[in-house]
Amino acid sequence: MEPCRRFTTSHVIRTIPAILILGILSLRVAECRVKVSSTLHYSAINCRKHSAVLTEFGAVGDGKTSNTKAFKAAIDSLSKYASDGGSQLIVPPGKWLTGSFNLTSHFTLFLQKDAVILASQDMESEWPLLPVLPSYGRGRDAADGRFSSLIFGTNLTDVVITGNNGTIDGQGAFWWEKFRNDELKVTRPYMIELMYSNQIQISNLTLINSPSWFVHPVYSSNVLIQGLTILAPVDSPNTDGIDPDSCTNTRIEDCFIVSGDDCIAVKSGWDEYGIKFGMPTKHLIIRRLTCISPDSATVALGSEMSGGIQDVRAEDITAIDTESGVRIKTAIGRGAFVKDIYARRMTFKTMKYVFWMTGAYSQHPDGGFDPNAIPHIQGINYRDVVAENVTYAARLDGIANDPFTGICISNATITLTVKPKKLQWNCTNIVGVTGNVTPQPCSLLSEKEGVDCPFPEDRLPIDDIQLKTCFATTHTLL
Repeated sequence: MEPCRRFTTSHVIRTIPAILILGILSLRVAECRVKVSSTLHYSAINCRKHSAVLTEFGAVGDGKTSNTKAFKAAIDSLSKYASDGGSQLIVPPGKWLTGSFNLTSHFTLFLQKDAVILASQDMESEWPLLPVLPSYGRGRDAADGRFSSLIFGTNLTDVVITGNNGTIDGQGAFWWEKFRNDELKVTRPYMIELMYSNQIQISNLTLINSPSWFVHPVYSSNVLIQGLTILAPVDSPNTDGIDPDSCTNTRIEDCFIVSGDDCIAVKSGWDEYGIKFGMPTKHLIIRRLTCISPDSATVALGSEMSGGIQDVRAEDITAIDTESGVRIKTAIGRGAFVKDIYARRMTFKTMKYVFWMTGAYSQHPDGGFDPNAIPHIQGINYRDVVAENVTYAARLDGIANDPFTGICISNATITLTVKPKKLQWNCTNIVGVTGNVTPQPCSLLSEKEGVDCPFPEDRLPIDDIQLKTCFATTHTLL
């Protein structure tokens, strides 16, 4: 294009009608529009050879126009590159209203700064129905099916959802009201759910107001979750932050969560359905987590744990104004196990309980659970804990004739609230040891000098994932 020249219109005004002058100037401005390129860079498990911007598929970022078809068309178009270096879809600044859409393999969804994906409230046409999860046997809200998650995928390999702190807004208040009014016949959608998938990364995003659970990797492996800010009102129903469910090799780190439910809930199926499905959650790392949840746990193990939970490593955990630290929730009928649990360097401020375990969390999917399916809880290790303004040090309730065993707590200093409860350690059906713990634990946790609860020093495979520096070029007409 020829460079734009400076010119005057004084002589033209004398000979050409004013309306024609405006037309000439408009053409001149259009001719002089400049294409500006910018390069994004980000860290990911894999980089992509091909790239597209959502607006290339007719999307309109006004917060009102539905872009469900645009997301689906974009991902369908880019899916053909799965075997040719993969692809990435860039979501530019704007408010992009959409219903549920599915991802593809060898694919990156990247949200630029000031990009907001808004969940549609058109329940009838924008939210497909899915069957219940096989390890649950029913939906968590209702017995029938469930709505597809806002961002969904199944049987995928190598999927990245990331950004420059872009936002996904579930507009959950619409769903919370329907749930509270018992108006839903199926289970609310989650924000992000990936099923039966391998090599997953979800990172560097702000997630707000999910209809229910925020991030739900299920039946998946090699999952990396980093740098998420997750926000929901503390009275919002079932807005768990991150729920690894029947997953192997998962790493959750550097996340800040304010939630109406557990900040992290580790799961593996519900009663007879989870027992039959038989897929545990194991080899899970949680580190550098900050949690605020006045009515729930920082990290919950269960209650749906009927496939088993093993080898959980939590460290450098901070909770403020939260009901409990690491909480174990199970019941008769769950079966399976929670074992080899390790937590260290935990800092708690304003807590109801520091340590909480229960064997009587008796919510069941139906009446078909097996009363002889007794969960086995063993090898629970907590160390290096500082807690302030605490109402109860611990409530630890195992199951009669099936005590929780191998509990170890060491180097824990708990400072009580101004008006603490008289009984600080409420313990039944447990067996374990403590060392250097104040206030003094219950008699079922015998005090032994020199006790230092273990924390594994070996590395899990997910810790050896090396991120690559990736690039994407976008073009804007100015």
